[in-house]
Amino acid sequence: MIPYEEAYQIVIDSAKVLGTETKSLIDAVGCILAQDVTADMNMPPFNKSAVDGYACRKADLGSEMKLVETIAAGQIPSLSTGKGQCAKIMTGAMVPEGADTVIMVEQTEKITENLIRFTGEKTSPNICFLAEDISAGQVVLKKGTLLRAQELAVLASFGYTNPLVYRKPLVSVISTGNELVEPEITPDISQIRNSNATQTIAQIRTIGAEFEYFGIAKDTEADTRQKLEEAFAHTDIVLLSGGVSMGEFDYVPKVLQELGVSILFKSIAVQPGRPTVFGIRNHQYIFGLPGNPVSSFVQFELLVKPLIYNLMGHSFKPSILSLPMGQSYNRRKSNRKTLLPVEIREGKVFPVDYHGSAHIHSYVAANGIVALEIGKTTLKTGEKIDVRQL
Repeated sequence: MIPYEEAYQIVIDSAKVLGTETKSLIDAVGCILAQDVTADMNMPPFNKSAVDGYACRKADLGSEMKLVETIAAGQIPSLSTGKGQCAKIMTGAMVPEGADTVIMVEQTEKITENLIRFTGEKTSPNICFLAEDISAGQVVLKKGTLLRAQELAVLASFGYTNPLVYRKPLVSVISTGNELVEPEITPDISQIRNSNATQTIAQIRTIGAEFEYFGIAKDTEADTRQKLEEAFAHTDIVLLSGGVSMGEFDYVPKVLQELGVSILFKSIAVQPGRPTVFGIRNHQYIFGLPGNPVSSFVQFELLVKPLIYNLMGHSFKPSILSLPMGQSYNRRKSNRKTLLPVEIREGKVFPVDYHGSAHIHSYVAANGIVALEIGKTTLKTGEKIDVRQL
């Protein structure tokens, strides 16, 4: 049994970035950028009006100004703005030469059809100036960036319609156990529905990877081997839940070794999730996750998610908040690191009702996880603690 921190480092050190591919812009969401992106133009590309109003010279704000032109968005001004002149201008339109200020319509008075004056006490320029956001040639997105909606907008702004990204890993999902039936089946008295596969597939899809489901392996060496061989033939990562502890019918570790998997660890000093197996076969990875759904869920978050992101060229860092406990918490045993589901309410941390590693419903209320390190038995009200957000 090894510490969680050591298990995490083994996983990260084992990750080798997958190859690259080009994606259409909209299909690149959730991918990791495999190139630096530079601006092919200034942004804004011209002095742009930030409001609907009148473009003029600041020096003329105390005088009446003659309207000489109306400038719509997308239109190039035909005149420059001289002394005592102004141009009606729309938001986003190009500011004419000579103008250094745009006054808002609400701060003007129309004296005649072509004559206005400024009625405000003061005004900002209300101009988005040329290149004030981005200069041509500037790196706007770095290699290794996770592409979300806002990054796609940047790519679109600079014409990157087919960005180069790292390939997403294909992850196989296998459940094990004679007691399992698929969710659409009504279980017999000795059976339970297979929730782990649904849960794991949802976690995979949430972080943008691809999956293939290979079903439920029965508790026999032959069926376990067949499912694993099929998974290794098609996918980059194999995620198998159940069959990894020391029970009489837990064949997974034996079968993995026979299939040439190098087991890097098979037990972690953490609760839930102690019987977690991690191994490598050539350039493929396998996790044997515990069968209890909370254990499987938590170890996916702590170990599988960072591996998937690292294979995609991205160094995943969870969102951590340091917040005070809203109530105390005590545990009897402290020989393992304990991961506890919590709810953040009004800036404080409250443990949720949690009955152990089979109680996945507790995570419906949870929006974070806190860790009690080995030897620590109590969290006191008001004590600051790091919360890993879910």
